[in-house]
Formats: sequence, structure tokens, C-alpha cells
Amino acid sequence: MIHFDRVSKRYPRAGRDGLRGVSLEIAEGELVFITGHSGAGKTTLLRLIPLLERPSGGRLTVAGVDVDQLPRRRIPLLRQRIGVTFQDHRLLQDRSVFENVAMPLEIAGVPRREAARRVRAALDKVGLLAKEQVDPVTLSGGEQQRVGIARAVVNRPPVLLADEPTGNLDPELSNEIMGLFTSFQAIGTTVLIATHDLDLVERLGYRMITLEQGELRADRPAREGVG
Repeated sequence: MIHFDRVSKRYPRAGRDGLRGVSLEIAEGELVFITGHSGAGKTTLLRLIPLLERPSGGRLTVAGVDVDQLPRRRIPLLRQRIGVTFQDHRLLQDRSVFENVAMPLEIAGVPRREAARRVRAALDKVGLLAKEQVDPVTLSGGEQQRVGIARAVVNRPPVLLADEPTGNLDPELSNEIMGLFTSFQAIGTTVLIATHDLDLVERLGYRMITLEQGELRADRPAREGVG
């Protein structure tokens, strides 16, 4: 599904490397945790997949598409197949929960009735259907994270990326959010999660990739019977 072949990312202005010759393969329907210290390259790795940034070297393919050679006009089509959720939610505070989740469908030109059905299905999946008309500012941090996840999956993408989704949550909420990600993986979605929460990763037992100074340092397979 996702193949990094000696992929590098250089930031010339900052004079540093985000990634250095990383090679790894992520299978369709796999759930993988990306771990490492702050600045290790976790966010860079995730941002390269939907071409929020382009690699400086190597080859990156997603579902057979050589993304680093993808022309600009085709990038929106790639991004429709990749859901992304962030630690800071990035919700629009002047729009309702429903309107925030509907945004990817509006961009994709999905008919209004079908979009409404999909939005409500996504909100139901994350347990927020009853709050579809409220403003995001009235929600707790955990609820806002759930809205971000609903927005990321409303277009039914085959790939879901999450950058520190539990960074601001307490342990109980972190477990609930991770439960949502594992439920998406269980129905065939390929899920990559960047996180500092090593205790949670160890407890869940999924495959764990460790980055250090932009390089791949470890790739531990999932425990037997997990995933």
C-alpha cells in the first residue's frame, strides 16, 4: 500500500534533514505506530504521504502511485484517498460540527443528500451524532479530536494518518481514541499513527517503527495475534 524506498527530505533553509534514506513497506489494512523523539521525523514522514511536502530524494509510492512524480493537478485526487487528523484538531470555529465534517465532501463535489448521510454516519461512528449542530468551541478536547477523526474518515479513505492524536488527552480518552483507530483498521483501512505515547503503543502491541534524527532505527512487528 505505502512504500518508502530510500526516501529523504531536506529543509535547506533550516539546514537540517527531516528524513534520511528511509526505506519501509506498509501493507494494505495494516496499523502502524511511528515513534521517536521530538524532531525525529515522524511528522515529516506523515506529511510526505499526501504530498503536503515533497521528498528531496528516493521514491515514495502510495497504492501503486509514484507520488513524488505526481503532477500538481492530480494531487487533490490523491488527497481524497488519504484522511489526515492532527493533534490540534484544526476545526473551523465559525462552523458547526456537521459543517466541519462535511468539508471534504463539499470539496469532492458529493451531492448534498449523500454528503449528509455520510457525515451523520461518521459522527455516529465517533459517538457525536447528537452534537452535529453545536459549535466546536463548546466541545471538550476529546470531543474535538473525535470531530477531527470523523472529518478524516468521512470520505471513506483507504489510508488514515494521525499525527499525535492523543497528545493533549488523558489516559482514558487516549484509550478511547485509539479504540476508534483500531476499529477503522479492522474494516480494512491502512492506519499510520505518530505518537510519543510509548506505554500505550506497547500495551496495544501493533507494529512500531522508531525514527531517530530522521533515520529508521527500529521496526518491531506486531505481537502475534494483534491486527
